Amino acid sequence: MYGERAIAEASLLCFENPRPGRVYEISITLPEFTCLCPFSGYPDFATLQLLYQPGPRVMELKAIKLYVNSYRDRTISHEEVVNRLLDDFVAACDPVWMQLEADFNPRGNVHTVIRASHGVRQPS
Repeated sequence: MYGERAIAEASLLCFENPRPGRVYEISITLPEFTCLCPFSGYPDFATLQLLYQPGPRVMELKAIKLYVNSYRDRTISHEEVVNRLLDDFVAACDPVWMQLEADFNPRGNVHTVIRASHGVRQPS
């Protein structure tokens, strides 16, 4: 299927920042993130909130969507997935500042929110 192929081949594409001299923020919400629990194998669902101040490059939205969807069958902890995604996003676009938050759906009466950041946020 073309969707599965697109997800399997996903990479984080970027384009040149159209306003490199201006401090501004980009906010992206990904409400349908899923991965697999490394202990039970059950699916974990989360809303990802990405907020960043671009450096030389801006991440392309469809590329982010496909890349994030590639985690749906990965067995990975909440903590590791947030840190790995953040590392990959930072490597792709070299932001001035970036924060990634994952708000995982409650399971077994436990609600988890993981937040990680990179760089120093500038006033905008």
